[in-house]
Amino acid sequence: MQRSHLPREAGVGFKPEHFNAIKEDRQPIGFFEVHAENYMGAGGPPHAHLKHIRENYALSLHGVGLSIGSMHDLDRDHLSRLKSLCDRYEPESFSEHLAWSSHDTVFLNDLLPLPYTNETLDRIVQHIDEVQTTLRRQMLLENPATYLLFAESTIPETEFLAEIARRTGCGLLLDVNNVFVSATNHRLDAEAYLADFPLQHVGEIHLSGHAETVDETGAPLLIDTHDKEIADPVWALYESVVARSGPAASLVEWDDNVPAWPVLRGEAQSAQAILDRVGKQAAA
Repeated sequence: MQRSHLPREAGVGFKPEHFNAIKEDRQPIGFFEVHAENYMGAGGPPHAHLKHIRENYALSLHGVGLSIGSMHDLDRDHLSRLKSLCDRYEPESFSEHLAWSSHDTVFLNDLLPLPYTNETLDRIVQHIDEVQTTLRRQMLLENPATYLLFAESTIPETEFLAEIARRTGCGLLLDVNNVFVSATNHRLDAEAYLADFPLQHVGEIHLSGHAETVDETGAPLLIDTHDKEIADPVWALYESVVARSGPAASLVEWDDNVPAWPVLRGEAQSAQAILDRVGKQAAA
């Protein structure tokens, strides 16, 4: 099974509107990530762009449609299209979400949360085994941003993820913004969550912006929106993670209200500065 091997550098999500600027840019970036479902057609401009990106940069495919957490069988047609895409571009990494997003033939626009129970655990392990066997490569599983908790959950999220990695050999994608969003929404300690996170399995880190609002009681409520710059508390959490685990492939996600290329590249440069600083401190 091919394992994830992205460079331990900062990258960004590729946006077609940045294509010309990227071609002209003399400042290299560690890698690009694309949503797999956007490239499941046969050709056209999307594949022309992605071909150029792949020829010049490391590539991460990030899935949003497998519905790993569904209690139904995986969509075999979707998995087949994903395999064809992986075979075509041979990305350094493939990742998906700890969530479900379909019911029978209905596909939803949201990544929905799961109860953390032994039944759910067994089903997710089965699905990940099927994905990794089909793709012949390791996948990374991303921790979710959540807005509610299930009363029937019996396993803490960090233990749930660690057990999935142990039983399947998959890696983990640590989304630091998701940690901050979930911890704030549930009045939990983000640092304590990260202290329990199985960092030894992390193959990639995600960073992004979020929206701030309040719930019906007036308490803070954060929404994982990917539509603005990374907040200072998320940067602080990221630096603490990298200080403990060492440099890792780190992606800046910005999917809505997409800024000009220099702005997005600047966020990646901020992440790279942290990676470089921690690396130098470790070598000293």
